[in-house]
Parts: sequence; C-alpha cells; structure tokens
Amino acid sequence: MSTRLFLILLMSCFFTSAQTHRFIYELQFKIDSTSTDYIKTNMVLDINPKDVKFYENIFLRMDSINRANQNSRFRTWGFQNIITRERNSFKNKNFENLDDLFVYQTDDPMKWNLSNETKMADIYLLQKATTFFGGRFWTAWFCKDIPFNEGPYKFRGLPGLIFQIYDSKSQFKYSMLQSKSFDMIYDTTGFIENYADTKPLEVSEQMVQKKKLEKFNEPFKDFTLQFDKQPDVQYFYRGTQITSKDQLKVFEKQAQEVMVRENNPIEVNKVIHYPKK
Repeated sequence: MSTRLFLILLMSCFFTSAQTHRFIYELQFKIDSTSTDYIKTNMVLDINPKDVKFYENIFLRMDSINRANQNSRFRTWGFQNIITRERNSFKNKNFENLDDLFVYQTDDPMKWNLSNETKMADIYLLQKATTFFGGRFWTAWFCKDIPFNEGPYKFRGLPGLIFQIYDSKSQFKYSMLQSKSFDMIYDTTGFIENYADTKPLEVSEQMVQKKKLEKFNEPFKDFTLQFDKQPDVQYFYRGTQITSKDQLKVFEKQAQEVMVRENNPIEVNKVIHYPKK
C-alpha cells in the first residue's frame, strides 16, 4: 500500500466504466492459536455491480491454467473459505471443501462503532471503526473516499472501503496490497460456481459441522473403503506404502492431532469441539 503504482491503480479504477473492481489483500493468520508463526496468503475481493466475491489468490492461477488448457482440470484449495454475497447484503454463501464441495448460507450482520481517530495511508485518510464479530473484537481502518461499503471476508457496512482489519489477539490481519479493474465482469464459474466441473452441494451450516466431526472420527474412511474393494492395488500415504488397514491407525492419530492443533477459525465462536481420543 506504500507504492505509487498502487495509488495510480486504485485511483484509476474509480474513473472507468469497470464492471469488476478487484482489491488484493494480504492475510496473515495463525492456523494454530498457540503458535507464534503466521501463514501468509493473498486474498481477492471482487466487487461487481450486483455481487461480491472473496477467495484466495491461488484460484486465479488455477483458473489461468485451466483456461490455457481446455482439457486441464487442475484443482487446488487454500486455507480460507470462499465467500460470495449480493451487494449491500450481509447474507453470505460459504464454500467449503471437505473431500466434496459444499455451500451453505449464513446471515452475518455486524454493528460498527465509528471512532474519530484517523491515520494516513499514503494520500488516503483512513478512519477507525470497531466491531465484535465471530467471537472476536475487530479494528478496521476504512476510507470514505473509496465509495464501496465492502471489505475482506464478511466485513462490510462501513461508509467506505476497508483497507485494514485485524482482531484484538492479532491472529488474523488483512492489509490491502493493490487494486485493478476490468471492463467486464470477471468470470469465476471455473473455480467457484463450478469447481473443476463439480457444482457445490447445497447444505446447512449444521451439516458442514457434522461432516467435519465425521472427518475427524474417520479421517481415512474413503481410503479404507477403497482398500477393501481392491486389496491387491498398491496404496501409498505420504510416501509410505500401506499394506493393511491397521497400518492406517498411526496415520489416523496423526491426522486427528493436526485437526485439533490447527483448529483456529476466523469465526472462533464456530470452532469445532473435537472429542478427545
């Protein structure tokens, strides 16, 4: 956000007949709340005339590969959920990949407390606002001069675009990096609405929570079923050949330990309470 190029791009996108305004945020977050280490990834906020889409930047690389090679079905999934919503709405569609792709809707209103505190980000005057959302206290810095009441993830509803937002424990922090605009609506069909030719299954949020618990209790369920069907086939997991189902028990315990450790969702009030093993 400190480069002159960013300022030129940001300013120019509001004086064009752009259909998609794109803002790239760097996200620093802790996948393990007890760790001192952060994971960094870039997130994309696409603001269209009728809707808003938020997803990980790696999806654009995947989409480019698939567009360049029509036969390609390159698939990937990052750390963060995909979010879409209609403009001026707090109702979000949440996409999650749990071996199968699911989508569920949530209503996520938030009340903001505006502060008189301001600071400069290059030539932009930012104003402070706070809210309590998802079990965390958040501080946002937004710009009234950028006429979008949107921001990263589900954060929206301020009288200007959110440039920065972070929680009180510094476990999640979004910072704007750059922007660009497109004279057409950017087509996300290949990686959101149809993920590698697969449409997401519409379910309830409770069903997704249930699926996560099932995944914890039987992390290798599909692997085991396949092993029963074709026992003569060579199977490998992380470079180790699997010759019996009992051998999977060690890996099952390791997988469960990882799930417990890396259980720090952005909406901490929806954390999965995994059973003790």
